[in-house]
Amino acid sequence: QVQLVESGGGLVQAGGSLRLSCGVSESIFSFNAMAWYRQAPGKQREWVAGINSGGNLNYVDSVKGRFTISRDNAKNTVYLQMSSLKPEDTAVYYCKAVRFPHDYWGKGTLVTVSS
Repeated sequence: QVQLVESGGGLVQAGGSLRLSCGVSESIFSFNAMAWYRQAPGKQREWVAGINSGGNLNYVDSVKGRFTISRDNAKNTVYLQMSSLKPEDTAVYYCKAVRFPHDYWGKGTLVTVSS
């Protein structure tokens, strides 16, 4: 059973930074893609950033230039570096691993950005 564990969330002031980590129980080479999603209170979960097996990166427009997704293959860990945080970034952030046709999710880590 694939396990993903997110960490690094917390309370930060607007303009601050946080780095989220997603530890994976298997080699991330075995997955087609890794991604970060978020779900704000009262809203649907939305895709934030992704990295595929070829190393291609993609971001939702609202975080471009502020967030960076990366991976450490040796540590089986995917990161989300978040800078210039805004109150609207407040959400539970989830890590997802894709190995077609299956998706695997972590339980999330809460990020709260105060104004």
